[in-house]
Amino acid sequence: MSTLSTHVLDTSLGKPAEGIRVTLHRDGSLIGSSVTDADGRARGFLADGSSLSAGDYKLTFSVSDYFGATKRKSFYNEIVIHFAISNEDEHYHVPLLLSPFGYSTYRGS
Repeated sequence: MSTLSTHVLDTSLGKPAEGIRVTLHRDGSLIGSSVTDADGRARGFLADGSSLSAGDYKLTFSVSDYFGATKRKSFYNEIVIHFAISNEDEHYHVPLLLSPFGYSTYRGS
């Protein structure tokens, strides 16, 4: 079964983005949540020992509070990444590179 991790880097500051709430949904149902740590990593989406089966998922990054805490305006309130797990034997890493007016993501390792 698959595992999932994510990492948020604030490219406008050149450092990890701490304190962003990240939720994980499948088929419209919340299945996990986390908050990015000082290294910008969100962990523990699923209960210990749990894993993800093949299917479509959605990660939602609530970035408005993060930008507000750093006293910056942002074009985005949330960033939603839809992705598919096809191989249940792999780890899936979904990084987010973030700035107040743009973002990018990719399938990491």
